[in-house]
Amino acid sequence: MTVLSNVRNAIEKRVAYKRLKHELEAMPVETAIDLGMFREDAGKVAAKAIYG
Repeated sequence: MTVLSNVRNAIEKRVAYKRLKHELEAMPVETAIDLGMFREDAGKVAAKAIYG
């Protein structure tokens, strides 16, 4: 992989992380509870989903 490819991959992951985090934070409390999570944990959940 080239440096440019690595940078592009990192940017794509960051965009996906921010999008998922925002969507998780915006979900209704009832939905979050049904999924077994707190909306405050959105950052942790999104990071695990995107970065592993």
